[in-house]
Amino acid sequence: MDKRWLGHTFSLLHVDCVRLDEQWNYAHVVSPYFRIYYIDDGEGFIISAKEKCKLEKGYLYIIPSFTLCHLYCDHYLSQHFLHFFEESPKGLSLFENNRKVIKVPARDIDVVNFKRLLEINPGRGINRSDNPKVYERNVYYKRYQDLNSLVSDASLIETQGIIYQLISRFIGSGQFSSGDSHPMPSKVLESISHIQQNLKNHLTVSSLANNANLHQDYFSRLFLRYTGERPLNYIHMKRIERAQYLIATTQLSYTQIAEDTGFETLPYFSKIFKKVTGLTPGEYRKRSELV
Repeated sequence: MDKRWLGHTFSLLHVDCVRLDEQWNYAHVVSPYFRIYYIDDGEGFIISAKEKCKLEKGYLYIIPSFTLCHLYCDHYLSQHFLHFFEESPKGLSLFENNRKVIKVPARDIDVVNFKRLLEINPGRGINRSDNPKVYERNVYYKRYQDLNSLVSDASLIETQGIIYQLISRFIGSGQFSSGDSHPMPSKVLESISHIQQNLKNHLTVSSLANNANLHQDYFSRLFLRYTGERPLNYIHMKRIERAQYLIATTQLSYTQIAEDTGFETLPYFSKIFKKVTGLTPGEYRKRSELV
């Protein structure tokens, strides 16, 4: 295992057990946090860009952050769910190359872990609505994250450990792809971290290559090999992910969002946003309001 993964920490947002019905029907959900579901009865569906995944009794599911999907239930669904933010000192998600829904059979220990999370984190359900339009707002994120500072150190550490255990179920499933079989070079990791921390600033492939002390062409090939994307495409993707979050959780103008995500002009921002998401910023905001 690459030791860089051990630098990840997780901030609990919600954990609860709910009974859902046909009203659980939401399209175009793109959350800035991870979701893990354990289904103990009934059925529902997650539809992503890649597939339609049936939610079945006795299975665990993970939806990585910024994974576009549609959620719905035809009749009845009993679901344990966990929502959490991921933080990494390098700015690289564990699921950077796995923006897809993964399904694995649940084990007894998974059920025990969910029950323990509920026990040591009481009152962490959404408590307002199961509609992302209602609970996916920055004011609610902060309110629930503030609760993490009120739990004991022991509970905080145990919560981190349980989330690690649940994530490990998907990483070890055979559906998880870590990309190249060799560890990611430090120069690529440092470039990714630099991009994540400087989305608002001027970023060029040549400046990234210079920072890495590599020829630009070689740097681009190396970056592509280990991330699956050319450096400029990667920068655009990360900027648009940030823009999606700001559109969904704030009332900032598109001009301000463009500025905050490093785009020099609003038309260029709109062009790249549509290229990455298939929607204009206005269409994306309208859909998020209709969810």
